[in-house]
Amino acid sequence: MSTQTRTPARLVLASASWGRKKVLTDAGLQFSTQVSAVDEDAVLATAIDRHGQQSPAQTAQLLARAKAEDVARAGHPAGTMVLGCDSVFELDGVAYGKPHTEQVARERWQQLSGSTGVLHSGHWLIDTANPEQARGQVSSTVVHFSTVSDAEIEAYVASGEPLPCAGAFTIDGLAAAFIESIEGNFQNVVGLDVFVLRGLLDQAGVSIVDLWK
Repeated sequence: MSTQTRTPARLVLASASWGRKKVLTDAGLQFSTQVSAVDEDAVLATAIDRHGQQSPAQTAQLLARAKAEDVARAGHPAGTMVLGCDSVFELDGVAYGKPHTEQVARERWQQLSGSTGVLHSGHWLIDTANPEQARGQVSSTVVHFSTVSDAEIEAYVASGEPLPCAGAFTIDGLAAAFIESIEGNFQNVVGLDVFVLRGLLDQAGVSIVDLWK
């Protein structure tokens, strides 16, 4: 009797984020990266025109999906799973992405000092063999910030760390000293919740252990 051999799963991360790559590496997963060419502002503007204002969580999921779909269209070998991710920080109901400039990062930290916000990370997984069965999930983590002095803010902004980070901070870097506690998944604050990834893979019929190195 003949048996059918299943094509081994292959994971592609549609992101250039060093934080997300580190999360996957630390989790012992084999993966490659391919950066999407998505214009995030254009994608969000189109969604607002069609469906109205998006919540921070919806924005994270929308952009994660757009990135995954863009990379999935590039063509991949059988068994390829494309994972798109995007993170949005919510403070007092307002969504904040990357500050990019020192002045914006400084203003953000004046708001963050002594406050509590929520980091939303959208995940979208596409099985390139069955793209119509793509699936996604948002993971949200509450972040409590300590009171931070002006001198500490200036030093942190000068380090350059907050400029490419959603919400102007990263929990696995210098800003860890300013974060009192979190409620939720730690890796999610870095940008990728491996527990969520495990569930999405399972729905696609792939065990995460098959991606272990």
